[in-house]
Amino acid sequence: MNIILLGPPGAGKGTQAKKLVETRNMVQLSTGDMLREAKTSGTDMGNKVAAIMDAGELVTDEIVIGLIEEKLDTASNGSGFGGFIFDGFPRTLAQADALGDLMNTKGLAIDHVIELKLNDDVLVERIVNRAKEAVAAGGTARADDNEESLKVRLMEYYKKTSPLIGYYYAKGGLKDVDGLASMDEVASSLTAVLDA
Repeated sequence: MNIILLGPPGAGKGTQAKKLVETRNMVQLSTGDMLREAKTSGTDMGNKVAAIMDAGELVTDEIVIGLIEEKLDTASNGSGFGGFIFDGFPRTLAQADALGDLMNTKGLAIDHVIELKLNDDVLVERIVNRAKEAVAAGGTARADDNEESLKVRLMEYYKKTSPLIGYYYAKGGLKDVDGLASMDEVASSLTAVLDA
């Protein structure tokens, strides 16, 4: 089963993806993780990614799709494989089309697109609290875990990513889950969608 998790920054996509990896043997494809991994891999693709990132430029959709294709080819060979979770990708309509084309060429499909729905004010409060908790625990908060950065990231999300909600709704595969519920309740709701 292959799924896409949609939702604004701080919605809990990464947390829920990790739970699905543990409970269903799925493979989480997080573009941020893949880019960091590629940058240090020493492969031709990795060297290209490193050069672009070191120059402070954005990695092209073609490169991201290339990295995803590599993962699709290598990760699905294990026994008991539970499918892929796309976390943080696609972010734009062009990326959604490119992912759909790639999946088709591999004979794969996106089974569910799940939106974690949240209220923006609660989301801002959640992120600010996450930063405070990290510091209180003796760690450091993410550099972008503050109200100003989050508002910029939310604006970017609404401009570029929210059109995907209509896109996948029109395709008939969109489900939504209350992202304001507790982590366990969100996990139960996700399970209900995947088991339906």
